[in-house]
Amino acid sequence: MNTQITSGVKVSVDVVYQPEYSNPAKMHFMFSYQVTIENLSDVTIQLLNRHWDIFDSFGDFKQVKGEGVVGEQPILIPGSTYQYVSGCNLKSEIGYMTGHYEMIKEVNGDIFHVEIPRFNLIASFKLN
Repeated sequence: MNTQITSGVKVSVDVVYQPEYSNPAKMHFMFSYQVTIENLSDVTIQLLNRHWDIFDSFGDFKQVKGEGVVGEQPILIPGSTYQYVSGCNLKSEIGYMTGHYEMIKEVNGDIFHVEIPRFNLIASFKLN
C-alpha cells in the first residue's frame, strides 16, 4: 500500500492485478485499485475533482481529469474516511499511476491539491 499525506489529508492506495479481466495475448492488462482518503485536518473538506497521470512500460501516457471520483464528490468531516474502488487498463504488463485531488475547505472556500502517491501497476506473473 502506498500512502502520502498532503495538507492534513492522507491518501492510501492498494492495487490488484485482475487476470480474469485481462488478455495478455491482445495486450490488455486490467488493474483495480482501492483508494482510502482520510481527513486528518480540523476542517471539513470536499473532493471536487481528480487528475490522474497513467504511464505504461511502452511509454504510453494517458491523462484522466474529471469531477469527483466514481460519480461522487465526497465531503469529509475531520477524522472521517472515504474509500472507493476503481480500475485502469494498460497495453503493457507494467506501468504506474500518480495524480492529485482538488479539494475545497468548507470553512473558507480555499481550494487546495492533495497528492495521490505514485503506485505501480504490475501484472502478478511479472513478479514471479
